[in-house]
Amino acid sequence: MTAIIERFHPAVRTWFERRFGAPSRVQELGWPVIGDADHERGHDVLLCAPTGSGKTLAAFMWAINRLVIEAERGALEDEVSVLYVSPLKALANDIRLNLEEPLEGAATVARELGIKIATIRAGLRTGDTPANERSAMLRRPPHILVTTPESLFILLTSARFREKLKSVRHVIVDELHAIAGN
Repeated sequence: MTAIIERFHPAVRTWFERRFGAPSRVQELGWPVIGDADHERGHDVLLCAPTGSGKTLAAFMWAINRLVIEAERGALEDEVSVLYVSPLKALANDIRLNLEEPLEGAATVARELGIKIATIRAGLRTGDTPANERSAMLRRPPHILVTTPESLFILLTSARFREKLKSVRHVIVDELHAIAGN
C-alpha cells in the first residue's frame, strides 16, 4: 500500500481501501501534489490520464477528506467548498450521482469507527435544475457543487449566489480540452 493513502482521514482511507484496494497510478502520482496544494501551498494540478484510470476520484479525494475532517470537528459550514465544472451536462449529472458513493461510504465507515460526522451534501446546478432546488441551494448550499460552464456563468452574475461561492477552496474542471478555447 502506498504511503500517501495513510495521510487520509481513517474513514476516507478505510472506505477507499475497501472499495478499491490500492490507488491507481494517477492517484499515486496526483495525490501527493494535490495534498500539498490542499495544505495551502497554492499551486494548481493538471491530471491527464485515460478514461477509467481514477482521475475524478484522484481530483476529489483530498476535498472529500477535508470535508470529512471538518464534519468530524463540527466545523462544516453551510457553504460551497468544492466546485466541479463539466462542459457536459450528462457528465455533471453522473458525477453528482457518483459522489454519493464516497460520501456515504466515508459516513458509514465513520459510524463503524465511532466517529460522528455531519452530513456532507453534494448538489447539481444546471439549466434543468428546478426553481425550488435553486432556491434551496441559496438557503442551504451544497458543500460540493457540480455544474456546467453556462450555469456557473449564471451563478456568478447572481449577487446572492456569488456570495455562496466565496468559500470555494477546490475547483475541479473536467474535460478541460472541451472548454480551453473559450
